[in-house]
Amino acid sequence: MHNVPGELKYTATHTWVEELGENKYRVGITDFAQDELGDIVFVEPPELNREYSQSDECAVVESVKSTSDIYCPLSGTILEINELLEDSPETINSEPYNEGWVFIIHAVDNSELEELINAETYSELTEEG
Repeated sequence: MHNVPGELKYTATHTWVEELGENKYRVGITDFAQDELGDIVFVEPPELNREYSQSDECAVVESVKSTSDIYCPLSGTILEINELLEDSPETINSEPYNEGWVFIIHAVDNSELEELINAETYSELTEEG
């Protein structure tokens, strides 16, 4: 059983979104995603201060098994990237929802939040495979 915190929102492409207030959102990959990837060896973060649209490929996570794109869950501008991952990408494996976050985005279209799914729906999605 994977950890799916109830207070977060999710995408079908296995990212989680945490509301920080003032249209700022912290984003990372889910416990399910890190488990599927295996040992993460490299994270290519999105570009700071760059604008991305919802569903754009904005970052890359590389594991010993494969390389996986991270799709932007919301349109907006990247405010911050998690520099810890530069030297310790495996933090995503051990703490996908805490220290292992990937970036913070300033969202520009609040209606996109309605497209995110809740923990229960995400859990059902990952259980179905």
